[in-house]
Amino acid sequence: MDSRPFRSALYIPGSRERAMEKARGLAADAIIFDLEDAVAVDEKAAARTLLAETLASADFGPRAKLVRINGFDTEWGAADLEVIATATPEAILLPKVNSAADIEALANQLDARPETAETRIWAMMETPQGVFNAASIAAAPRMAGFVMGTNDLAKELGCRFRADRLPMQFALQACLMAARAEGLVAVDGVYNAFKDEEGLRAECAQGRDLGFDGKTLIHPAQLDIANAVFAPDDAAIDLARRQIAAFDEATAKGQGVAVVDGKIVENLHIVTARQVLARAEAIAQLQKAM
Repeated sequence: MDSRPFRSALYIPGSRERAMEKARGLAADAIIFDLEDAVAVDEKAAARTLLAETLASADFGPRAKLVRINGFDTEWGAADLEVIATATPEAILLPKVNSAADIEALANQLDARPETAETRIWAMMETPQGVFNAASIAAAPRMAGFVMGTNDLAKELGCRFRADRLPMQFALQACLMAARAEGLVAVDGVYNAFKDEEGLRAECAQGRDLGFDGKTLIHPAQLDIANAVFAPDDAAIDLARRQIAAFDEATAKGQGVAVVDGKIVENLHIVTARQVLARAEAIAQLQKAM
């Protein structure tokens, strides 16, 4: 799995030059340059050219850079890839992935281009068929991550939006399980009410508790909350350090378990504790590099 933090993945329309320029100074762990839903039909040709030129010339620092192209079942997908490939994209985000065959088709096209030898693939998980095929999609060539497309999935399901996202739980957990089985990054879907800070905070907390690495965002105003919620807080870091220290002390005495705050600490807890500290360090390094 990519060791970089993906607490926040901000969608930026590929047609908006000013927005892309501004993104270079935003505290986003990842940027999703969008040529699909965020770009009007009559702007798609110009957007893909502008985006390719921007990616080839602009410095976005340590932020992960994904390009969401249009699907190959549309009239724009093939041209998107043809133009964007010239900018040696870090990753292509493919929308509405239904099966591993969709990923394999894209991987074959990337394999045929020397400039995209290192380009990885991310999948938008936003259809019922895609959810049911999540395991094989995660195992497909060049795969690096899943992005939950909860708006499209809700449309497909005909479900209602609820604060607890109960209608989404099967899809969220199935895709997360598949991603973890293959060591992929998994990023939660967007929260549409970008001015509702408490609602965003609650949904980020739910996604974090489920196990997602971060949240896709539709507005820069959402960055601070997502970054804070998906980062280990001071209490988590302190607990991780105390667990490691207590376990090391117990091990030195020939004991296989320790007790911290009245709870048993075994080796599996130490693995998690070290992951917490590594994540905190990775976030610190990313912030320093921005």
